[in-house]
Amino acid sequence: MNRKAFIQASLLAFVATLATGAIAQAADAAPKAKVVFQVSDGDTAKWNLAFNNAKNVQQELGADKVDIEIVAYGPGIGMLKADAPVSNRVTEATQSGMKIVACENTMKGQKLTKADMNTAIGYVPAGVVEIMKRQGEGWAYIRP
Repeated sequence: MNRKAFIQASLLAFVATLATGAIAQAADAAPKAKVVFQVSDGDTAKWNLAFNNAKNVQQELGADKVDIEIVAYGPGIGMLKADAPVSNRVTEATQSGMKIVACENTMKGQKLTKADMNTAIGYVPAGVVEIMKRQGEGWAYIRP
């Protein structure tokens, strides 16, 4: 191979390496899917459905490729109490990377304090406003 052909072949190999790296980096940089679930029912079956839906999303897309937030307000807030029938599922969900938040407006209305609640959850001032914000940010909205 002459010098010119060698330089051309080397240049093509270098460009191909750069292109492959750029494609891989673009795939890694793909935006995460984002979904917010509303649970405003105090029904254990409804909560289990929400947890199952959220878990299915994680399994289908990959837990590291999706942000999941479950927002509870109204009658649903009771299921975020420390002694709720779904308390273990709340803790499991947060351990799997899901964010579960309670509406502080509802908590005030029901005279609940953070000491009453599951220690794994977070809080938002207003559940409905949180959902509105997330939808405005492009999050998918699910109400099981």
